Amino acid sequence: MVGVTLKANSDQGLINRNIYGHFSEHLGRCIYEGIWVGEDSPIPNTEGIRNDVLAALQKLNIPVLRWPGGCFADEYHWKDGVGPKSERARMINTNWGGVEENNHFGTHEFLRLCELLGTEPYISGNVGSGTVHEMQQWVEYITFNGESPMANWRKDNGRDKPWKLTYFGVGNENWGCGGNMRAEYYADEYRRYATYVRNYSDNQIYKIACGPNEDNYHWTEVLMREAGQHMNGLSLHYYTLPTGVWNDKGESTGFDDLAWFQTLKRTLRMEELIVKHSEIMDKYDPDCKVGLIIDEWGTWYNVEPGTNPGFLYQQNTMRDALVAGINLNLFNRYNKRVQMANLAQIVNVLQALVLTEGERMLLTPTYHVFDMYQVHMDAQRLELNYESPGYTLGEDTIPQLSLSASRSKDGVIHVTACNLSHTDELEVVCQLEAAESSSVSGRILHHADFGAFNTFEDPNRVEPTDWKGVTLVNQELRFVLPPASVGVLAIQE
Repeated sequence: MVGVTLKANSDQGLINRNIYGHFSEHLGRCIYEGIWVGEDSPIPNTEGIRNDVLAALQKLNIPVLRWPGGCFADEYHWKDGVGPKSERARMINTNWGGVEENNHFGTHEFLRLCELLGTEPYISGNVGSGTVHEMQQWVEYITFNGESPMANWRKDNGRDKPWKLTYFGVGNENWGCGGNMRAEYYADEYRRYATYVRNYSDNQIYKIACGPNEDNYHWTEVLMREAGQHMNGLSLHYYTLPTGVWNDKGESTGFDDLAWFQTLKRTLRMEELIVKHSEIMDKYDPDCKVGLIIDEWGTWYNVEPGTNPGFLYQQNTMRDALVAGINLNLFNRYNKRVQMANLAQIVNVLQALVLTEGERMLLTPTYHVFDMYQVHMDAQRLELNYESPGYTLGEDTIPQLSLSASRSKDGVIHVTACNLSHTDELEVVCQLEAAESSSVSGRILHHADFGAFNTFEDPNRVEPTDWKGVTLVNQELRFVLPPASVGVLAIQE
């Protein structure tokens, strides 16, 4: 049993809804087949966007969606993706599988998707192979409400009213696939490019600089020192690999208890990265005006057998659900600095929410975690005090319990909880301080097989159920977390 104290009258700041954001790259079957099927497809669609995926994503109230990459962004020339589809230039996706793309899903289609989802677009601009002028014109095309060549071209292409565009990334992974740049060189390039990412009409751009990969603290130091005053956000990328080895990451299914444990141990490293990069950012930005934008995170395994290695298609099990729950609890905890996060990726790629196969679609365990956790969006984080028991396998020990708590605008307290142990349940006794709570209810995501996943033949094998046995008496909340589970509680006052 573990004791927890929840201070119901504590206000630890707002949990930015953008922490629950997502990422859609032109990679594998994320865009084509996953989101976009075209207006003439036999698969039911709205203006080319498949209806089943659209409905599933609408349910999550996705706050922000990043596009078009990823590595793809620094080879993407936006003008190839506007105008009549029959006249759009075809291109080779050299980063992901060498496949040909017809550019039928471009700026208009992406921004229409965001409108249908009710989400804010986050566009990544091309620094690696693009030009300052090209980037400037893209922002003008999207946002300018007046007379100009780009605004007129947008109108000719069927959109009279400009779009609202808040989030713009000036390059992606420029330390790697975005140009193999040194931090010092990119800092200067960022300053130059960002100068021309202008605020047209009444649109205000939140400029996001390419930040470090994992523990490249030198990159953060240089960017904050040389360009911190020119940015609103600095990105961070970190992927969870079971093995920690890029050329053999481990399998997405059929794993043993050691692979389970090592995956969770490695995903917990996210906290160390947030803390250490935040300490550097604090030196140059003590008031936290620059947000830490974790715009690529999630699990990365070997691809599913028989699939294109460049498509990064993988299954999604209860292990992925735990990775999602742990990371979202961490992002909530560090809400002062972490202002956005984007899971990689939304459909058919890496730690996807949704998988498709022809006309069929399924929801993954990760989808269900985001569905349960959306109660934290724009809520006030509450203080939680507890010491987690250890979860030991062999000579390694990690915390068994991960928690987060918040109060929504309508006054409901929500607690999200993860039990990392694959063998032992965990009883939790939580004292609610300064609360007058009257009832509690909950949902739990759990399966007896910690490697369970949904298939197109059995799409509902892993899904949340009502959380039985949760009690609230005299402001003492009691619940039991089954092994390898993720849950959410709603406490009414």
